[in-house]
Amino acid sequence: MLTKWLFLGLAIGSGVTGSISLKAALDHPAWYLLVVACYACAFSSLVRVLRHGMPLGVAYGIWGAVGVTLTAVFAVLFFGERLTPAVLAGMILVIGGVLCVEFGAHRATPQQKGNS
Repeated sequence: MLTKWLFLGLAIGSGVTGSISLKAALDHPAWYLLVVACYACAFSSLVRVLRHGMPLGVAYGIWGAVGVTLTAVFAVLFFGERLTPAVLAGMILVIGGVLCVEFGAHRATPQQKGNS
């Protein structure tokens, strides 16, 4: 069980790194190598998450929501982009939506009965 969460963390981290590197590559094209490597790592890690049994909607939702949020925060820190109230509200809504999807997926999963 822990393995799928580790791979999801790797997918998120590499996706965020790829996105931040994409912005850096606008001025320094050598960063495109890191962009490609990070996105390849992100998607191959997502495949492993799915192979370990996490539902697609949950895995992709968490990856997307956390990735968008972290990318926005790092863009503020590294590139001086603005974090407006609308952006903050959007982040909260995205994370809230993913939580709804995850809780809904857990409720939709049939409960296993004991071998009686």
